Amino acid sequence: MTTLVTPPGWPAEVRPPGAPDWEGTATAWLLDLCPPEYRSYPALRRHVVVLARFTALHVEASTRAVERGLSEARGGLREVAPPDVVEAAVQTWHREAARLLGVTRSVGLVEEALRGRRFRARL
Repeated sequence: MTTLVTPPGWPAEVRPPGAPDWEGTATAWLLDLCPPEYRSYPALRRHVVVLARFTALHVEASTRAVERGLSEARGGLREVAPPDVVEAAVQTWHREAARLLGVTRSVGLVEEALRGRRFRARL
């Protein structure tokens, strides 16, 4: 009997590689991370490894947007919002950056598994 293994950072919404319908759960999870329009592209729905690549690039672009938001927040918002609101916006950017760091890892792991990598338990 083969033990199904997932590494740290594997998304809870996706079954382990080799489990029944694991690619179906990967597809649903990846689509949830993408813009809604991605659901209407047949190539992405039929080829989950291609969807994974699109998702990785989308998350990467989101990360760049967060970095830009952080770099511009204080200077760009101080004329339109009070200091406490500007600081709240900066803290929100920081939380989003941390969230996206985890998402980036998770998407990368799922993409690797879709490309055939299997994970082994470590002692």
